[in-house]
Amino acid sequence: MREHRDYLARTAGMTQRQLYALLPKENEGGTMRAMVLERISLVEEKPLKLANLPKPTPGRDQILVKVFACGVCHTELDEIEGRVAPSRFPMILGHEIVGRVERLGPGASKFRKGARVGIGWINWACGKCSFCLNGEENLCDTAKWTGKDADGGYAQYTVVSEDFAYPIPESFTDVKAAPLLCAGVIGYRALRLSGMENGKVLGLYGFGASAHIVIQVAKYKYPNSRIFVFTRPHQKEHQDLARKLGADWVGATGDTPPEKLNCAIDFTPVGEPVREALRDLEKGGRVVINAIRKATPIPELDYTEHLWYEKELKSVANVTRRDAQEFLPLAAEIAVVPETQEFKLEEANEALILLKEGKIHGAGVLKITE
Repeated sequence: MREHRDYLARTAGMTQRQLYALLPKENEGGTMRAMVLERISLVEEKPLKLANLPKPTPGRDQILVKVFACGVCHTELDEIEGRVAPSRFPMILGHEIVGRVERLGPGASKFRKGARVGIGWINWACGKCSFCLNGEENLCDTAKWTGKDADGGYAQYTVVSEDFAYPIPESFTDVKAAPLLCAGVIGYRALRLSGMENGKVLGLYGFGASAHIVIQVAKYKYPNSRIFVFTRPHQKEHQDLARKLGADWVGATGDTPPEKLNCAIDFTPVGEPVREALRDLEKGGRVVINAIRKATPIPELDYTEHLWYEKELKSVANVTRRDAQEFLPLAAEIAVVPETQEFKLEEANEALILLKEGKIHGAGVLKITE
């Protein structure tokens, strides 16, 4: 948080125009509309401000992407409220981006102009460290993250390294493809790391943007398995969606499922479901936490009740290129159908408030227009 205090001290008394002047001046043609975060704030204060900014210019091995849709993710709530610190202010959030290549930077050759591409959370990695060389760019110490270290998709244009852009299958519209770039990809990684196998019982805690995609993948890959879904109490719309997508049992976090879980994935922004998942877990099972930060701590665990009998607790740290490259074609093969709720760019604050309140049906998506 010291960086936030330093920033506020430096920029105290600045006008909005002066704050925007801090953004990189790499424009070579025109302006764009963007929703900009200037400071840490509660989401309810509607901190994102609509601004006209210079259109960015792609650097070496980068591409300029005209954004058509951008998903709304819990990570943006963490950034706005200070649990995950943006590396600078002002910052353009958003990392579930679908658009078309408008311009190639020097040396870029992987995509043609007009190609439809997706951009996810990982924006760049060094390519040289032991993690990168092992295909684990998500653990690279100098990696950059879209919407945190590099301007993201709450705007009409963005730039990205061509190595971290992905072809979008033609079967998906821009809006339906957007949640696949984070909610889908990170969910796929979490499912892969869970140790799930056909015939086992999988528990999903939280049933928002990511879980409602994961259940479709799990039903396809593990047709003889059982999937139990846990939501907030009285979250009827989410529970109805879970049943519609094939959940074998639906309850609230804290309820006792009909049988023990062989593995579980926690998608929630709070700590309590982690303890509940461990309580519901079978001997030798694994709980995967699909979150960057928790808004509330994980409660104290009793070793015998929650961790004994070789139970495992594993975190998911971001995603790799491999995750996106494997998942997007698989999603098309399965014919994954993301449930989406559309918002205009200038409605980003309202979308984020609804997300925080758990009132978005499926995944929220900003539809970017001229």
